[in-house]
Amino acid sequence: MSPPVIAAHGVSKWYGQVIGLNNVTVSIPPGISGLLGPNGAGKSTLLKLVSGQLKPSQGHVQVLGEPIWGNPKAYRRIGYCPDHDGFYERMTGRDWLTALLGLGGFDDDRAARAAARALDTVGLTDAADRKIGGYSKGMRQRIKLAQAIAHDPELLVLDEPLAGLDPLGRRRVIDVIRAWGREGRSVVVSSHVLHEIELMTSNILLLNNGRILAEGNVHQIRDLIDEHPHTVRITADDPRRLARRLLGYSHVIAMQLQDGAVIAQTNRPDVFYTELTALAAGDEVGAVREVTSPDDNLHAVFSYLVNQ
Repeated sequence: MSPPVIAAHGVSKWYGQVIGLNNVTVSIPPGISGLLGPNGAGKSTLLKLVSGQLKPSQGHVQVLGEPIWGNPKAYRRIGYCPDHDGFYERMTGRDWLTALLGLGGFDDDRAARAAARALDTVGLTDAADRKIGGYSKGMRQRIKLAQAIAHDPELLVLDEPLAGLDPLGRRRVIDVIRAWGREGRSVVVSSHVLHEIELMTSNILLLNNGRILAEGNVHQIRDLIDEHPHTVRITADDPRRLARRLLGYSHVIAMQLQDGAVIAQTNRPDVFYTELTALAAGDEVGAVREVTSPDDNLHAVFSYLVNQ
C-alpha cells in the first residue's frame, strides 16, 4: 500500500478554553479525500494544521512523509485554498498570482507562464487583468484555487472551495479537482454540503465536534453501522401485495405504503435485496418498477453518526 499523504497522531488543538480538535488520529491515503462536517466541526482547524499554519497543542502531523510544522521545504509541496479571502483588492488576478509565485522563488518568466496556466485552468483568463476588487464571489473563489495550483504542488488542501459558486462555477471547480486526482496527485477538500463531495470522491472523513466520527468509503462506513435501519423505496404495480409478502421477512422491521410505493426498513440490506430480486423475478407480487434507497448516501450516514 502507498504511504499516507497525511498522518495525524493524537492531535488536539485548543484555542484557550475552546477545543478545535480533540485527540484526532487519522491516516489519509493518496488520491482525493473529502473532509465533511457541519460548520464548527473542526475542518478548518485540521486543514490549517495540515498546511503548517497552526502548531498542534498535542500530538503531531506528518504531510508527504515529513513533519509539517516549521518545515518550509514541505510547504512548497502543498497548495492551500483558504476558506476566507485575503486579497490585495487593487491588484489584478494575474498580478496577484505572479507576485505570490515570485515570493515562492519563481523568476519573472516562469511566474508569468505558471500564472497563465492556472488562470486558464480555473476559467479566469478573460478576467486575468481585472482588479480583484471587482471580482464576483465565484471569481474570487476561483482565483484562490488558481493560487493553490499555480506552483504545481503534490498535495492540494482546499477549504470549502465550492462556497459561493454558481452551478457552472461549481462544475468547473469539481472538474479541476477530479482532473488533479486523475493525474495521480492528492487532494483533501472540505465541505459541509455532502452531495458535492460525492461528485468528487467516495473516500471520506466525517468530522464533528473536533473528532473523527468515521473514515473510508461511504459504503464501508454504512456496513459498520449494523444497527442503522436501511430504508428502501419500491415502486410496484401492486404495492399492497408486495408489502404483505415483505412483512413475512424477519429482517424487515418497518413498512408503509406511500404514493403507490412500498417504503420498507431492514436491518439486513444485503439479504433484503437478494430476496427482493427473487420476488421481482417471479410473478408472485406483480411487476416491480423501481428500487431506490434514500439511505444510500452521505447525508443519511452523517445524520445517523452525529445523532449517536
